[in-house]
Amino acid sequence: MRKILALCLFGASLVPHLQAQSSLSFSRTISLPGVTGKFDHLAIDSKGNRLFIAATGKHSVEVVDLKTDKIQQSIQGLGKPHGLAWVAETGSLYVADGALAELRVYTGSPLSLAGTIKLSSDADDMVYDAARHQLFVGHGTGEAASPARVAVIDIANFTLTANIAVATHPEALDLDAQGGRVFVNVADSAEVAVIDSSRKEIVAHWKLTKAADNVPMAYDSAQALLYVACRTPGTLLVLDAVNGKEIASAASASGADDLFFDPMSQRLFLISGLGEVDAYQAEAKTLHALGVVKTAVGAKTALFVPDQNLLYVMVPGVGNGDAEVRVFTAGKPGDKK
Repeated sequence: MRKILALCLFGASLVPHLQAQSSLSFSRTISLPGVTGKFDHLAIDSKGNRLFIAATGKHSVEVVDLKTDKIQQSIQGLGKPHGLAWVAETGSLYVADGALAELRVYTGSPLSLAGTIKLSSDADDMVYDAARHQLFVGHGTGEAASPARVAVIDIANFTLTANIAVATHPEALDLDAQGGRVFVNVADSAEVAVIDSSRKEIVAHWKLTKAADNVPMAYDSAQALLYVACRTPGTLLVLDAVNGKEIASAASASGADDLFFDPMSQRLFLISGLGEVDAYQAEAKTLHALGVVKTAVGAKTALFVPDQNLLYVMVPGVGNGDAEVRVFTAGKPGDKK
C-alpha cells in the first residue's frame, strides 16, 4: 500500500513537469563569447534571420546571425540599452538607452548610428504601430528632473511628434493594432494607461485591485484580452481589454520581467529572475497553470517569436563565464496539456 501511495505521489509530482514540457521543449543553446552581465529586451529581424540583444552589462547591442548562431556585430558606445525595435520597412533598428536618455536609430550593413532623439532618463520599452508608422517609447522615472512620458516618434522623419505624460515610469507597452490603442503598464501606480494612437492621448486609466508592481504585459487581439503580470504578490491578471475589468487571475512566480502570448496555442509564457518560465493555458477567459520550465537563475528576459514558434531566453554571464541564449520550441495546438 505504501509503495502504491508513493508511486501515486511521484506520478502526481511529475504532472506539472510533463505539462510544462508539452508547452516548451529545449531546442539549443547559443553561446555569446565575451558577453557578460545582465540583459534587457530583444528584437528580431525575421527576414534577415537576426536576433538583436540589449546587453546592458556590456553596454552594447549584440547582433546574432541565427543561421550560424554566431555574433555578427556588436554595437558599442551605449550606456544602458533597454528597449529594442526592428522596423523591417525601413531596415532600421531602434534602441532606447536609459543611461544616455535618448532613442537611437541604426541603419545600413553593418548597422551604424543614423540619428538620436533626446528623452528623459530610464528610456525603456517600446512598441511599433506599423499602420500609423509610429514608435511609442516609454521613458522617465517620474521625478521632477525626469518626467515619466510615452514618446511618439514618426519614423518616416525620425521626429518626436508627442510626449504623453503618465503618472510614473512606464514599464511595458503593448499594441492593439486593430483598435489603434497602446497599453502602458505604469507599475508604481498599479494601473494600465490606454493611449489612443491616432489622437496621441490617454483615453483610459485602469486601476488594478488584485495585485501591484505590474511590469510585463501581453495582448490577445482575437479575444480582446490583456494579460498583466504583477510582482506584489506574484499574480497573472486577465483584463477585459474593452473596459479594463479584471476577469481572472492565477498565481505566478515573483519577479516577473517578461510575458508573451502565443496566439496559435493560446498559451502564455512568463519569465522571471528565479530561473524559470511559468506556462499557462488561456481558455474561456481563464488561466490554467501548465507547470514550470527551468532555465537559469537571473534569466529574466526573453523574446517569443510566433512565426518561428520559438522562445529565446537570455542567460547572463556570471563571473568569467560567457552569457548565452537558450532556445525553446513552443508546443503546438493539440499537444497534451
